[in-house]
Parts: sequence; structure tokens; C-alpha cells
Amino acid sequence: MGREGQAILVAVFTLVFLCLILVALFVVFNRRKNLLLLKQKEIEKQFEQEIAKTQIEIREETFRNISWELHDNIGQLLTLAKIQIQDPKNIEDVKLTLNKGLTELRSLSKLINPEALKLMRFTEAVTQEIERFNRLNFIKASIEVLGEERIINEKTEIVLFRILQEFFSNTMKHAKARHLDVTLHYKANELLIIAKDDGKGFDMEKPNNFSGIGLSNIKSRGQLVNAGVNIFSKLNQGTQLTITYNYKS
Repeated sequence: MGREGQAILVAVFTLVFLCLILVALFVVFNRRKNLLLLKQKEIEKQFEQEIAKTQIEIREETFRNISWELHDNIGQLLTLAKIQIQDPKNIEDVKLTLNKGLTELRSLSKLINPEALKLMRFTEAVTQEIERFNRLNFIKASIEVLGEERIINEKTEIVLFRILQEFFSNTMKHAKARHLDVTLHYKANELLIIAKDDGKGFDMEKPNNFSGIGLSNIKSRGQLVNAGVNIFSKLNQGTQLTITYNYKS
């Protein structure tokens, strides 16, 4: 075989070798691509499951709120009206009490209506929670909204709202706080949420204290929507929750 034939043979072998490399790379690429797609689908499935779980928890919390409102708020107003109506001189007071009761019923019907809740913006939903705490005298609560309100993805709003509900629940059940202050700051690129109470707080260096009141669950929910979550607490100095959500997330 002459030099020309050898050169052709080498070229053929080189070409075959390069083709085999390309095929191998293609197979590896496809495998990685499929693995990434499967992983992405698994993450999306987990996210949807967490969203569904969160929606159920919010619904359960709503039902508890309805129970409290019927018993502690509207029930008391009706009892007061019943007492007042026994004296004809109190007719104006009866009217005022019944009007207040009707107002509370309208507010409650809005809370029950799932379509109304679905259409409610994040700021409005948090504000209604704060107003409810004050109406029922659970705690002295306040909310401050700074900046121009931005529209956030509905599923993200659900998660952020549930995180706040979880914190509020811990404040009511465990902190024995007298005050609760919430700030929603709509910045240019991110939403900053700060919720703080003046309760008994806890020792952050003890893991059992942290996880025992559900605060670890708050952080895991934040990860679902790529929100930064920080919890700071000191014994007898209250607890502060800080959430940072970038709109591009």
C-alpha cells in the first residue's frame, strides 16, 4: 500500500474515531438533558404539592378564624344587642350594635368566599389579618406599607402569606406578646417583609427551641419561592421575621 493509500486509511480511521466521539458526546448530553428534565419535573411536582398543602393549611386557618369571629366577635355583639333591647330606651344603642354586627358579617362572608380570597392582593390579605387581630383583641397589631405595591405571582403570594400566618400563629400561641408590627416595603427590585413581636422570644442556640415552634418550617417554605428568610430572637426581647423576595425570582 502506497503512502497515498495509508493517508486515506488514516483519514478514514480519524473520521470514524471523531464520529464515535461525537456519538458518545451526544449520548452523554442526552442523558444529562433527560436527567435535568426529570429533576426539573420532580422539583415542579414537589412545588405544586407544597402549594396545594399550603392552600389547605390556609383554608383550615380560615375556618378557625371564622369560628373565632362567630364566637368571640359576632356572638358577643348579638348577646349585647339582646341585653340592650330589653330596655326601650336603648333602641339607638341596639341599632348601633346590630349595624356593627352586620359589618362584621359582611367582612366574614368575604373571608369565607374563596373567589374573594383569590382576587385579594397580598397586601390586602395581610391587612385583613392584622385588622382581625385588633377586632378580636388577640393582640395590638399594626401594618405599614411602604413604596408602590407590585403584583406578585399568585402562588408566591400564597406561600408568603402562609409564612406570615405561621409567624402570627407562633406569636399568638407561644410568644405571649402584646404587640405585633408588620412592614411591607415594596422596593425597586424586591419586597422586604418584616414582622416582629415583643413576646418572650427564645434561645436561638438551642435547636429544639427553634424547630419546636415551627419556625424551621417557615424557612423551608421560603426556599420554595427563592425568598430569603431570616429569624432573629432573644429571650424576653421578642422575635423578628425578615423575608426578602426578589421580583425576578
